[in-house]
Amino acid sequence: MRRAGRIFLVAFMFAIAAIFLAPVALMAFTSFKPESEVLNPASAIPKVWTLSNYLHILGWVEEAPFGRWLLNSFFVSTSVTVLVVGISSMAAYGITRLKAPGGNAFLGVVVASMMIPAQLFLVPLYLMLSKFHWLDTPLALIVPATAGGWGVFMLSQFMRAVPEAIEEAAIIDGCSTGEVFFNVTLPLCAPSMATLGVFTFIGSWNDFLGPLVFMDSVRNYTLPVGIALYQTSYYTEYGLTLATSVMATLPLILVFLAFQRQIVESMASTGLKD
Repeated sequence: MRRAGRIFLVAFMFAIAAIFLAPVALMAFTSFKPESEVLNPASAIPKVWTLSNYLHILGWVEEAPFGRWLLNSFFVSTSVTVLVVGISSMAAYGITRLKAPGGNAFLGVVVASMMIPAQLFLVPLYLMLSKFHWLDTPLALIVPATAGGWGVFMLSQFMRAVPEAIEEAAIIDGCSTGEVFFNVTLPLCAPSMATLGVFTFIGSWNDFLGPLVFMDSVRNYTLPVGIALYQTSYYTEYGLTLATSVMATLPLILVFLAFQRQIVESMASTGLKD
């Protein structure tokens, strides 16, 4: 009975996974079909595989510079991820380990700020960026994104679960505060930092509202806004529009697959006790 139950559970999980993955697989397969086969599909898998959709998209740089949009998204998302992880880890260390005056109150303000809808900040943020002459530049997307409080809250909770005895032993051995932070605390928090980095990268990559409001030039758009602009004009050409969707989705899948082990370790290590 136990064996039959496990087999049923595995089969049920595979069925749920297939339901979620089926649209993604259909999107990927359709992007490799010629337009005639897309309009008259005989099967999900292409009978004639072609790269014409991707070649057409990447070769049409005058109206839709997908290569430039891809580089813009990668630069902005990478910069935001590095800054968020770096700043959040230092702030969390100051709150949980250095016991900075007012640290807990600051953390409370950070948590409270997470409850405010981001759309309420668009108008004052637009005015501030205009004063700094940062509109239509990558700084308009990078700098405001580093002020989020989720990273500080997440790493603070994780650092509280790390035994302080490990850091105290390093201090007894002669390590300074900076050495303890870089050589002891950060390696112990690597899984949670990797998880924060993945979530931050995905959130920045998928951000649509910020680039739409703060960017004016088509060449400065990120991939989500550029794809939306492209699909409004060519929404009936399904092979081309699905190829753009694959281009936007594939980097996120690769990032998640590269760091999935760290994400699992972060979830498993939250039960660490002193």
